[in-house]
Amino acid sequence: MSGKVDDPRDASLEAPFTLPATWYQETSDGLNTSGMFLSGLIMVTRNRFLAWPAIIFSINSVVNQHPLRQKDGGGGWSNLMLCVSALFASYIPVFVITRS
Repeated sequence: MSGKVDDPRDASLEAPFTLPATWYQETSDGLNTSGMFLSGLIMVTRNRFLAWPAIIFSINSVVNQHPLRQKDGGGGWSNLMLCVSALFASYIPVFVITRS
């Protein structure tokens, strides 16, 4: 039996710790998905009060993104732009449409 080769306590079998080139995130970010859902809901219902939680969720996803864990590299920036455009689209009638 070769007990020396399989022994986990053998110092000659040690390998240095290295980080992987990329980390793949297996689960989706719940707040990122919630922000995108709220942005779509804002566009449909024009409820401007839902725009503020969507902005907070998107800022949270941008702050908590891990560039090494992403395959595409987009991150939360597309979600942030979607939420900002939903905020803009919900508030623009307040400033453009005038009452006579």
